[in-house]
Amino acid sequence: MPLAQKYDAKSTEDKWYNYWMEHDFFTSVPDDRESYTIVIPPPNVTGVLHMGHMLNNTIQDVLIRRARLKGYNACWVPGTDHASIATEAKVVKKLKEQGIDKNDLSREEFLKHAWDWTDEYGGIILEQLKKLGASCDWSRTKFTLDADMSASVIQVFVDLFNKGMIYRGYRMVNWDPEAKTTLSDEEVVYEERNGHLYHLKYQIKGSEDFVSIATTRPETILGDTAICVHPDDERYTNLVGKTVIVPIVNREIPVIADEYVDMEFGTGALKITPAHDENDKKIGETHDLEVIDIFHEDGSLNSFGLHYEGKDRFQVRKEISQELEDKGLLIKKEDHVHKVGTSERTGAVIEPRLSDQWFLKMEELAQPAIKAVREDIVELLPAKFKSTYFHWMENVRDWNISRQLMWGQRIPAYFYGDGKEDFVVASTIEDAVTLSRKRTGSNSLQATDLRQENDVLDTWFSSWLWPISVFNGVLEPENEEINYYYPTRDLVTGPDILFFWVARMIVAGYELRDEKPFDKVYLTGLVRDKQRRKMSKSLGNSPDALKLIEEYGADGVRVGLLLSAAAGNDIMFDVDLCQQGKGFVNKLWNAYRLIEGWEVNESLSQPEYAAQGLKWYKSKFAQVLNEVEDHYSKYRISDVLMTSYKLIYDDFCGWLLEIIKPEYQQPIDPKTLAEVKSIFEDNLRLMHPFTPFITEELWQAIEKRDVKDALCINTWPIAGSINTDILNDFELVQDVISGIRTVRKDKQISFKNEISLSAINNENLASDYNPLIMKMGNVSSIEIVSEPLSGAASYRVKSNEYFIPLEGNIDVAAELEKLAGELKRAQGFLTGVQKKLGNERFVSNAAPAIVDKEKQKEADALAKIDTIQASIKALKG
Repeated sequence: MPLAQKYDAKSTEDKWYNYWMEHDFFTSVPDDRESYTIVIPPPNVTGVLHMGHMLNNTIQDVLIRRARLKGYNACWVPGTDHASIATEAKVVKKLKEQGIDKNDLSREEFLKHAWDWTDEYGGIILEQLKKLGASCDWSRTKFTLDADMSASVIQVFVDLFNKGMIYRGYRMVNWDPEAKTTLSDEEVVYEERNGHLYHLKYQIKGSEDFVSIATTRPETILGDTAICVHPDDERYTNLVGKTVIVPIVNREIPVIADEYVDMEFGTGALKITPAHDENDKKIGETHDLEVIDIFHEDGSLNSFGLHYEGKDRFQVRKEISQELEDKGLLIKKEDHVHKVGTSERTGAVIEPRLSDQWFLKMEELAQPAIKAVREDIVELLPAKFKSTYFHWMENVRDWNISRQLMWGQRIPAYFYGDGKEDFVVASTIEDAVTLSRKRTGSNSLQATDLRQENDVLDTWFSSWLWPISVFNGVLEPENEEINYYYPTRDLVTGPDILFFWVARMIVAGYELRDEKPFDKVYLTGLVRDKQRRKMSKSLGNSPDALKLIEEYGADGVRVGLLLSAAAGNDIMFDVDLCQQGKGFVNKLWNAYRLIEGWEVNESLSQPEYAAQGLKWYKSKFAQVLNEVEDHYSKYRISDVLMTSYKLIYDDFCGWLLEIIKPEYQQPIDPKTLAEVKSIFEDNLRLMHPFTPFITEELWQAIEKRDVKDALCINTWPIAGSINTDILNDFELVQDVISGIRTVRKDKQISFKNEISLSAINNENLASDYNPLIMKMGNVSSIEIVSEPLSGAASYRVKSNEYFIPLEGNIDVAAELEKLAGELKRAQGFLTGVQKKLGNERFVSNAAPAIVDKEKQKEADALAKIDTIQASIKALKG
């Protein structure tokens, strides 16, 4: 059936995606071909598609679809991440709305609610990716809490613990009071905030004198256990060894000396609160100070907060500063800008807190991963991100891998006693019992006597295994799939998780398999609006991804996103780009409608102009295909698209179809039609990774195909020979034709009217091209002359000069009158400019740039006058 007048994206997308799925085109199993593997950065299980996902996954789909066409065994593994903090927060919020407090539930009860939530909302984003056209092997979909994935995580924990790489320690950690869990250093975002610096008075015991200190957190005085000064600070030499009284608490604390103190900062005297500051903790350990924790896990004050018990820390800050002022202990309060650590997940202000946590030693593990990137064994694209990578990895700290949550892989540590070291680490409770019996010497110990650690593992501790665990490479390290698909080919992700995820996967790859996890890391930019603002719900500038697909079609959105998506650079997204993408899709549709509509006359031979046009386009296609391959090799995906777009929009639709198009209501010859269809098929192959739906639809419309011949699983185009002579000649021919069109437009000569063309052919353009120029310009004859033609409009192409007689084509008298008017205006304009330039005062006082501008106006006016006078002379003969 002939194509419909308008392209229907919705029905086409549904039809072909179902067709691809029905025939398992995306499914991959190990075979004799070379593998090309991509693992999806697993989105949060309860997430929904946003612009960042759209960009990231479109790039992945372009790479995997091209790999499929190039004959690789393409495998794109999809999946989702359990996202401990984010998912648990959503479940807690839902329970709260139902009047249920998480703390009133057992672990098993809470996890049932979490799984119910995941079953209801989880995986929505994967279904949305299908709307985008993502050609993942959906039979391989993984979830980081799947039984085998969790078993892999637990196995790695046990192995690393047994190697001495994982340890349990009492450390100062980043505490998120909203999520009520620790965060790694990388999950803390530092923001500059306006606050205050409070200058407080601590009375020296047995004296009327005071020591003044400055703090941004007056509420923490309730946990103070010392005042510290520099040993060389003469202002305080006589105070070292004495004691002072903490305001409000009236606790007696010592004055100690330590070289850590900066004598120039503030008053030179520091309050020391070991429970709530990393540096204070170190000083406290050196001087054996008492540690007083004044906060509950939610950031409210505990019993050490005295009459402030139960109140939020920020509320207490206001109230305690007022109390200090009322008691005459607040010397002054200054405005102060300082950096505050906030939770990447919840936005809550981080609270330093001492806690028993689990850590992974990172310094030794990081070395192979540093070497891999330094030597481009793993290549970061663009390379500018290497410096960021090295900064993180060369200054890496031990990774706090425990989280005070219920949703996630529970740490496989089992306590058999009350001591901090009374535990064993084992993959199963049975193994834990065996180990505990050996440790204690008690064979009567039972599983019921053991208590498993309540904390779960950091979500990143599961996702750092992703390229290995999706192929079961932890539990079965020599299985067929891991040996075939690993290492993977490309990783496409954002630079914001370069350390969280990318670096750690490289670490895991070398630790577990002594091999890189992927060849290249393509780092996309952030999607911003056209005002360069980051897209967010609060700003209301983030379009609904599915509505964009509904309005512009999946292909249109894919093209729109990638038109300006250079690797590593932020994308200034504008819906007009999607409209441009939709316009391109319609251009493809209408191009084939035009071809399909031509009637064929089998007895016709191929015209010379058609043969020339087809020969030119084949060379042009080969040239562009080589450029495209180069762009792909450098992961310049946006450049691939722009190069292909221009080839099809300008060269194929704008030139080739116009060249070969038969005259109105006339038939076409069979050879030209067959050749242009073959060329169009190559165009579709080239564009398929970017616009899979429209290309499959048109591919199937060209002729009836077997399933095995579907475009999705077809072949990549092959570059033919490049005839540089015809490419160079054609540039000249195109300029000649464009010149004819310009003259017609300027002189209002209808394209229906034939014209003659004369040329001074200094470039020696072959007369073989005359039929093509005559057809495209509606030229009756082309004559080579040695002198300029009078009474004609002229134009230049390189050193050639072309003349189009105007007599009979235009009203010469009216044209002369029009030119006379133009000449008068141009001369008047020139007089005004020259008068200004002749004014010595203007030239002396005006800025040089303004004077230069006037001189350019003079030169342009003189050139215009010369052109008009030449035209008048030519018309008068």
